[in-house]
Amino acid sequence: MGLLVLLVPTDAAEVPIGSRAIEALARLGVTNLSLAADSDTTAIILEGWAFDPARSGAAIRALGSPGEARTLQPVAQMAVSAAANQGGTLP
Repeated sequence: MGLLVLLVPTDAAEVPIGSRAIEALARLGVTNLSLAADSDTTAIILEGWAFDPARSGAAIRALGSPGEARTLQPVAQMAVSAAANQGGTLP
C-alpha cells in the first residue's frame, strides 16, 4: 500500500478537503486520508493501494500546496496480532 505523510507547521496548515481535492487525490490512487495534529505540526496521511508516493508533488498540489510541507515515506510496515495461547511459555 502506498503511504505518504506530509508534515506542515500547524499555523500554516490550511488543508482544503473539499470535493475537488478529494477527486484529485482519488485520481492519484488515494483511498484514505487522515489528519493528526499538535500545537506545532499537522500531519496529513495519505494512503491507497494504487497510490504511488513518488508522485507526492501531485498530491501536495491537490491539497492546495499546504505551507512548507515535509514529506515522509514509510521505511517499514507490519501487521501485529494477538498470538493464540497454545499452552506454551515465552522465552
